[in-house]
Amino acid sequence: MQKLIASVTSRLVISVPYLWLLVFFLVPFLIVFKISLSEVAMAIPPYTPVLDITAGIRSVFNSISQFSWDNYIWLVEDPLYYKAYISSLLIAAVSTLLTLIIGYPIAYGMARAPASVRPTLLMLVILPFWTSFLIRVYAWIGILKPEGLLNQFLMWANVIDTPLNILNTNTAIFIGIVYSYLPFLVLPIYSALEKMDYSLVEAAEDLGCPPLMAFWKITFPLSMPGVIAGCFLVFIPATGEFVIPDLLGGSSTLMIGKTLWSEFFSNRDWPVSSAVAVVLLLLLVVPIVLFQRSEAKAQESGK
Repeated sequence: MQKLIASVTSRLVISVPYLWLLVFFLVPFLIVFKISLSEVAMAIPPYTPVLDITAGIRSVFNSISQFSWDNYIWLVEDPLYYKAYISSLLIAAVSTLLTLIIGYPIAYGMARAPASVRPTLLMLVILPFWTSFLIRVYAWIGILKPEGLLNQFLMWANVIDTPLNILNTNTAIFIGIVYSYLPFLVLPIYSALEKMDYSLVEAAEDLGCPPLMAFWKITFPLSMPGVIAGCFLVFIPATGEFVIPDLLGGSSTLMIGKTLWSEFFSNRDWPVSSAVAVVLLLLLVVPIVLFQRSEAKAQESGK
């Protein structure tokens, strides 16, 4: 009897995350996918439904033949969309790399700091989350604009003679993304480094291994789970970012988040915007799933 109760309890515990994904991920995705197969219309909502679940199963099967793939064909034919996808992926990749270069030393320093200081350092990393994300991005406008704090300081220090044009450029977008998502990369790496057995590094150094070589051979490989998790946490939201490119990048910045917003609110073309969202989701989810499967197979073969 106890084994039966334990088995039922374990299955319930496992089913909770799957139920969460079903309700808050799969169902909304299917709704968006259904809209992407519809046609735009002058109505509220501004599209013609091609699938009515309440009409019965026979009506559902009859509606499948009416699905329109024109919206996805339009994404391939119009260069605006695939250029926006490529630009978003490149900006997200560069931002993730910059965040890793800055965030890894911070996480390493936190992990090697005395145990009494670590809670304070951890609080300082999380502290920006106590302020609204939008306010923090707006603050960078005051810092990066030609008459902003950064240019004033550089001119006061006689580093430059004329103000730098940083705002409304990709440089400003990189700065905003790195600043905003840095904690998402620092925390997973810090968690991995904090659990590491540093006696392995000490043993390698005692055997004559230089400190830098010991870091690349022992510390960095053991922190890879945190690095991969942190890079995913930065790259995925940065790809679909809208607020930072809109405020810091200006109107000339081409990213898929701004394109999606324009199609949804300005053009009122819900089917095309839904198709853009579906393709973006597939571009992000499919590689991650394939990567996780390859990692799982590698771990199984290693055992």
